[in-house]
Amino acid sequence: MQTYPSVAIVILNYNTRHYLEQFLPFVLASDYPDKQVVVADNASTDDSVSWVRSHFPGVKVLVNDRNYGFAEGYNQALRQVKADYYVLLNSDVEVTSDWIMPVIAMFEADEKLAACQPKLLSYHNRHLFEYAGAAGGWIDALGYPFSMGRVFEICETDNGQYDTASRIFWASGAAMFVRAKVYHELNGLDPYFFAHQEEIDLCWRMQLAGYAIKSCPQSIVYHVGGGTLPQSDRKVFLNFRNNLVMVTKNWPPTMLWWKLPLRIVLDVVSAMQALLAGKRGFARAVVQAHFAFYKWLFSTKRENLFSRGRNGKIHGVFSGSIVWAYFIKNKKTFNEIVQ
Repeated sequence: MQTYPSVAIVILNYNTRHYLEQFLPFVLASDYPDKQVVVADNASTDDSVSWVRSHFPGVKVLVNDRNYGFAEGYNQALRQVKADYYVLLNSDVEVTSDWIMPVIAMFEADEKLAACQPKLLSYHNRHLFEYAGAAGGWIDALGYPFSMGRVFEICETDNGQYDTASRIFWASGAAMFVRAKVYHELNGLDPYFFAHQEEIDLCWRMQLAGYAIKSCPQSIVYHVGGGTLPQSDRKVFLNFRNNLVMVTKNWPPTMLWWKLPLRIVLDVVSAMQALLAGKRGFARAVVQAHFAFYKWLFSTKRENLFSRGRNGKIHGVFSGSIVWAYFIKNKKTFNEIVQ
């Protein structure tokens, strides 16, 4: 590239000063010439804001008036940030010095590319893919997300098996590059989601609108994982509720009428299994997620962001069931399942 598009790296923060202290210096050391670094704070109660302003005065700090969650937190921030490309970056990610350029080169070579993710490896086990996106997100026929390099709880060893850039279904919100024009054209992330799977919903809407989502394995970052929203019943609730909302929004009616009842049955089975295993909190969270979904379905959904068109070709969809392949056929890796 003779000229460099502007890139804004936006880190959404909520009480994670310790991660900013650890990882912000790596972000600032990125060797891309036209970048700005922004910390968007979701009304933290720790000293994150004062610490950043004191130690890194060159970093732009935006402060939201309350904790809007991941989705609306980013929407609030990105309305105030001007750049050709945004990077939505978790505070618990260690970046490499050359992680930006390969992704921007892909964007500049394809005007239909709307979002892209680097290869996400585990910060603690650097030979393993990281749970939240691995080498690029896919989805199965029933709407369950998984990744190249991560299926359910199994994270594969990175042996270069996914080192070819490819079309994917979704890019991980842990380190998500987005074409700014498209982000605003589609009104960004759906605020209803609060956190979890909002980036999958956005990527789905992008594809339906005719845009592409890709992986860029030549760009590598290391993700702590679970650092910004640890495992909890709240996380279970958000994942189950948001997934049902997402598929209801984005499946065409010809699929929705039979797939949604099947999904509800599978969720009930999951809750029953958790209850039998003594995981009462998990089971309760699934039930609460369903009640919240029904409330959304019958009274709230008009407030959501829906796709503006369905002309785009969808990539990154496994035509079978990931549950069946993993638990019944005992296929544990992405390549075993998809190829």
